[in-house]
This record gives sequence, structure tokens and C-alpha cells, in this order.
Amino acid sequence: MTTEHMAVWTLGINHTTAPLDLRGRFAFAMDQVAPHLQGLRQSLNRMPEAAIVSTCNRTEIYCAGEQSELEPTLGWLANSAGISPDALRSHTYSLQDGLAARHAFRVASGLDSMVLGEPQILGQLKDAVRAANAAGALGTTLSQLFQRSFAVAKEVRTSTEIGAHSISMAAAAVRLAGNLFEDLGDVKVLFVGAGEMIELCATHFAAKNPKSIAIANRTLERGEKLASRFGGEVMRLADLPDRLHEFDAVVSCTASTLPIIGLGAVERALKKRRHRPIFMVDLAVPRDIEIEVKALDDVYLYTVDDLSGVVQTAQASRQAAVEQAEAIVDAGVQSFMHWVDQRSNVPLIQQLNAQADAWRTNELARAHKLLAKGESVDVVLEALSKGLTQKMLHGAMAELHAGDAAARDRATSAIEHFFLRSKR
Repeated sequence: MTTEHMAVWTLGINHTTAPLDLRGRFAFAMDQVAPHLQGLRQSLNRMPEAAIVSTCNRTEIYCAGEQSELEPTLGWLANSAGISPDALRSHTYSLQDGLAARHAFRVASGLDSMVLGEPQILGQLKDAVRAANAAGALGTTLSQLFQRSFAVAKEVRTSTEIGAHSISMAAAAVRLAGNLFEDLGDVKVLFVGAGEMIELCATHFAAKNPKSIAIANRTLERGEKLASRFGGEVMRLADLPDRLHEFDAVVSCTASTLPIIGLGAVERALKKRRHRPIFMVDLAVPRDIEIEVKALDDVYLYTVDDLSGVVQTAQASRQAAVEQAEAIVDAGVQSFMHWVDQRSNVPLIQQLNAQADAWRTNELARAHKLLAKGESVDVVLEALSKGLTQKMLHGAMAELHAGDAAARDRATSAIEHFFLRSKR
């Protein structure tokens, strides 16, 4: 009997393979992950385990099943955004088994990020796993893969310097603003959104003591919580068009599927500002700020892709830390694949145990009957031991007496290996 191990596969697009606009089409909101996961699993054979990771810079599908189904997975992903698989294929990467595991470990550790060693990705990965688990889409294999990826990420963070000098997107945004404005102490900053990324940006800007900070958010409550930390004010998104002109710097990162700040609103704001420049950072995928805004005079608009050049500058100095981290990832991959291989034997082990248990139960029942009839203990023990050994050796003996010479040779080698231990 042969057994096959579970196949693990990953399909994704990220900041290195796909432009911002294309990535935006594949951004899955967290509350939509469950129905998307159901749709994905139903489109594949035998409902494999699945998880979807969707962040600013990547959308990735992780699956585990009896056999790899990369092509149907690509078909489903392309269909979710209404484009052809052929149009999407050149922007994706697909990985299987050990390479898929390596990718997951590298992503969790921040080794595959635009900002090397960035800490946010680990939290985003954990959110994706929680969502997949809540949707009933996780099984033993993917659960194990992700738990091990978290452990590898923890080891990378604690035993290497990978994140020690990390220049985050937030820090990059502040640096660019500092290049434009002589003194950030004279700058009024508006943050659109109130999620983790905006919180990071606000923390970095607040450290420079800007003239004022304001938070615009869909729900005032969440905005107020963040604004109160930095002594800022809060406003509704609906008030943005009327108040945009008040701000020198605007940083936006929401989960909106459509742009929040349009060309017309920025043009009107510039008019009111008498063309004093506005510094704008759009960290959202899909975009929060219409791309046409970039063409306006007196607007300095940066997207996540524009910031990548700024955040890459410190990578060279961390090459040694990267090599250390990759070694930790290698060890994690080996350990996971060993676990997968062991899992493939589980059905056979269960069958062997069940068979041995059935033989034992039968022989014990015979022994009890003989004892009840008054047979001596020695006779019963002799019968019990003989009955068990005959059952165990029956299959091996049958193989030695049957079949052609080649089959007997194979049987002889196997029987010597498993039964004649003294020969080793």
C-alpha cells in the first residue's frame, strides 16, 4: 500500500510582481473573507483547506489538499476581479510544498516585505488565520503551517537584528514631509482613517510636534480614540471636501474600495490655499486618493510604491541579519516538511494498530474460553502465543510462497528488514 502526503500550495501577487492598481483589484476586506473562502473551496476539488491573506502589498491564497490545484486557484482569483487568468498569470507567483512553506515563513518574518523586517505583517497574517478558522476553512495541515510560521517569525525577531534598523512606511512619510517643509512644527497634518497604519504614521508625525493633528474617520468613536492620544481633533469623512484646504499634509489609509479624495476636492482646496503646496501620502490599496491628483501643480502625492525606494535604503547593512534569518527559515521548512511526510503514514499506522488489536482481541477471547473449560495456564499461554505469532507471520509466509521470483526477492528483502533484526 502506498500513501501520498498532503499537497500545500500558494498563489499570490505582491508589490514585486503586480502594479498598485492591479493589486487594488484583489484587495479583500476582512468581512468578505469568509464568503470568498467558501467560493474558493467550492470551486476546487474535494474542498481543500484554505486561507486568504490580503494586505496593502499582497494578496495570497494558501491551500492544502490531496493534490495541488494551482491552475483552478488562479482561475478563481482572476474571476474574483473579473479578469482573465492569462492576464493575471504573469503577475502571480505560485509555490508548492516546501517552497510554499518557505514563502509563508518569510512573509511572517518580514523578509518578503517592502520594508524589511516590518512588524505589521505578522499581525495581518494572524488576522487572516483567525478569519479562515472562523470560516471553517482551516484544517490540520494549514494550522500547522501557520503556527510554525509564527514561531519562526518570533525566533527571527528575537535572535536577529532584522527589524532593528527598519525604516517603516510611517518614518519614510515623515522624512519626505521633512524634505518638503522647512519646519514640521508649522505643519497641519490630517490623517484619513484610524487603523494600524494610520496609528503608526500619527505616532511618527506626532514625534515631530506638528502645529496640529486631525483624524478623519467614518466612525467618530474610533477617530476620537486615536485623536485623543495625540491631542488632535476628529472629523467625519463627509466634512473632508470642505476642510481639506486647512491642511498642509494629508496621510490616508482606509479600507474603502473607492477613492475618498477626488481630483475636484483637491483642486478646490489648492485654490483656497492660493497654491501653497499640499503633501499627500496614499498608503491604501485600492487607492484612497485619485491618481489624477498626482498631475496637479503644488501637490506632492506619494503612493505605497513610491515609498518603496525610500524604505529600501537600509537593506544593504542588514545582509548578515538576513542570512541569519534565512537559516532560521530553512530549519523551519525542514521541520514542517518532515511533519507533513510523517502525517502521510498516519492512515497506514492506524490500520496496522487496528489489525494488531483485532488479532489480540481474538486470541484473548480464545484464551478465556480455554481457561473456562479448565485447561491449564501453560497450555492456554502456549496456544495464545502460537495463535498471535501465526497471525502476524501469515502474510509474510504467503508472500514467500507465492508469485514470481522477482516478487519473492522483494518479499525476502522486506521480511528480512522487518523481522530479522539480528541481521542488521
